[in-house]
Amino acid sequence: MNLANKITLVRIFLVPIMMFFLLVNFDYLPAIELEGFSITYNQIIAALIFIIAASTDGLDGYIARKRKMVTNLGKLLDPLADKLLVAAVLISLVEMQKCDAWIAVVIISREFAVTGLRQVALLEGTVVAASKWGKWKTATQITAIAAMLLNNFPFAFIHFRFDILSTWVAALITVYSGIDYFVKIKMCFTFRIDNGS
Repeated sequence: MNLANKITLVRIFLVPIMMFFLLVNFDYLPAIELEGFSITYNQIIAALIFIIAASTDGLDGYIARKRKMVTNLGKLLDPLADKLLVAAVLISLVEMQKCDAWIAVVIISREFAVTGLRQVALLEGTVVAASKWGKWKTATQITAIAAMLLNNFPFAFIHFRFDILSTWVAALITVYSGIDYFVKIKMCFTFRIDNGS
């Protein structure tokens, strides 16, 4: 249990805490209201927890590579932690009626499908490097989720639905990056078969 894996575990443990602040009703806390914009304190806390958890995504991987701490446990936990975080917050946002259910289903399905395929590939000794689309997928998902958690702040003041736009962009890039990953996996296995490995 090295430092990188501990950071990954912290990300996993932050998931239920974030969901607690999102889904528990804090009627005794007043909401912040400014010029038609309204947000609750528990939403702000949940958004901060999400941003902190999401920011550790690259940190644990960087530490593992830099200090030569890459382990099989880390290879298993890291993608699992990412998927749990995204799935938990999207399901919570659907419950809060801030995200369409079909978008959540598309994103979550892609995440777990690619994770499962990646584990199968690892068992077969095949490693597919992350592409730029995977990085764009992560960035757009974090941006869209943060926008929904913060009730479209600060774009609500100029009546621009950045939260909806960013959600659509995240969904499209998520699907495309999934297709890109499946194509690369297929090419890797085809190459191995053609070479008799």
